[in-house]
Amino acid sequence: MQKDLGNYRKSYEKSALMEDNISDNPMELFQKWFYEVEASEGTEEPNAMTVSTLGLDGFPKNRVVLLKKYTYEGFIFYTNYESEKGKSIAENSNVCLSFFWPTMERQIIIKGNAEKIAENLSDGYFESRPEGSKLGAIVSNQSSVIPSREFLEVKLKALEKEYSGKDIERPDYWGGYIVKPLSIEFWQGRPNRLHDRIRYTLQEDFNWKIERLAP
Repeated sequence: MQKDLGNYRKSYEKSALMEDNISDNPMELFQKWFYEVEASEGTEEPNAMTVSTLGLDGFPKNRVVLLKKYTYEGFIFYTNYESEKGKSIAENSNVCLSFFWPTMERQIIIKGNAEKIAENLSDGYFESRPEGSKLGAIVSNQSSVIPSREFLEVKLKALEKEYSGKDIERPDYWGGYIVKPLSIEFWQGRPNRLHDRIRYTLQEDFNWKIERLAP
């Protein structure tokens, strides 16, 4: 089986990324871009991001998860701590996040360290979730092998009966991570593949070094 994709081409012409029009702090530029993507047409789930970890088998692995909060400190997402990604982070907390927003011809690549957030913050977010999502977090032993789809559905029905009329508490194996960035690269598509790439790198004095990279 073979398909040549060499003729897939697009000219990127929607915007530019120049040093005289950016903040000294990359989180402020991230927020600006995120707001612009939110306001643009045709972008579903602008908070969808790729999380890359180094697995226990020595292979990197990417998966798409949803960003749930960002602050000056970093980027927060939630998952099962006993999942494949959770075990990978426990072994090696160096991770990479990336966002790709084709409608704006932009991407962002973030390298940083992941750590668990405080339990009370995970409790607060879990409480805000719909009941079905709460039960789903309990039902799914994420990343484990299961015999069938029916296996999950039977477990869910049993839990729905068990928790009927009761509060659903967050299981201790489920919660949030914050990725604290060490470098953030902003990529803006430009014509003739001469794309704009601006990289922020955190320095020892906690200021950010700003550099332009060749496309």
